[in-house]
Amino acid sequence: MHGISTWNPLNDWLRFIRNLNLKRSLNITKVFLGHEASRITKKVILWGKPYSLSIEPTNCCNLNCPECPSGMDDLGRDRGFMNMELYKKILGQAAENLVWLMLYFQGEPFLHRQLPDMIRYAKTKKIYTCVSTNGHFLTSEMCKEIIHAGTDRVIVSLDGADQETYERYRKNGDLQRVKEGIERLAEEKKNNKSGNPLIEVQCLVFKHNQHQLKKIKRMAIHLGADRVNFKSAQIYNYNQKSRLIPDKLKHSRYIRRSGKLYVKNNPRNRCFRIWNSCVITRDGRMVPCCFDKKGRFPMADLTEENFDIAWKSRAFQDFRKLILSSRKSLDICRNCTE
Repeated sequence: MHGISTWNPLNDWLRFIRNLNLKRSLNITKVFLGHEASRITKKVILWGKPYSLSIEPTNCCNLNCPECPSGMDDLGRDRGFMNMELYKKILGQAAENLVWLMLYFQGEPFLHRQLPDMIRYAKTKKIYTCVSTNGHFLTSEMCKEIIHAGTDRVIVSLDGADQETYERYRKNGDLQRVKEGIERLAEEKKNNKSGNPLIEVQCLVFKHNQHQLKKIKRMAIHLGADRVNFKSAQIYNYNQKSRLIPDKLKHSRYIRRSGKLYVKNNPRNRCFRIWNSCVITRDGRMVPCCFDKKGRFPMADLTEENFDIAWKSRAFQDFRKLILSSRKSLDICRNCTE
């Protein structure tokens, strides 16, 4: 057991800024300025290239979480695993401006047998690399592999302090297995005298677990987590009396007015996210952001197109124009916290 976390946020910040160079720093500046110019003029001005990227190793998963399109078998796209050659092609084309890579979109990344190789390749490009997982596959061997690969951060979902509460959302999940995985990763990190990865436990807050948040945090730190992050849950049909929505306003993404629920953050006609990042599905399609889980807004097919050309494709530019003029018309934006 590990007890109180000794994590120093400065160490994680230093790991991040070590990946910066003059070219990447200038690109980040151009991204910010381009977005501000677009916001003011209401015209799409794209001076920079993405410095953040999410790649989906697989959209297959071992769980059946009820608000997850993958878990509900409602993705509307073929299941499978990203080809390693495609991964290297995409990352190779995007890497010179990237400072952050998230190896996750839908599905469970650790089901991809080459995940450590994906991490290792990203680290040869000097990119801060993060993986998000439900925590069921953190074996001793896998923990050693991802530590040696250079993983900077591992986010583990942990949504309950006991099995009954946990499995209310994480259908087919095993809380004990997840706890052992977190502890195992922390132990391997300690044994290797490694500063990486940052172990972040993430908890989606629902009505059935909102009373356990302090207990979940204590448990996560005790297992060896460096930090704990509580996140509001996205509910697709939030006006159909979902039993998952917390009744404590501070934990809910939604607010009730005149008997109806609305997203707290009223989306304005802007979105910095699609000026600085994008998401690549496991079969190489570029989509605008992580809210397009079903891939309904494909901007390009990177099995055929170059990354930089896809970033400025007509489809993506038209999507950005719509964001600047009528963001609320896009259903994937109406449930967004950006």
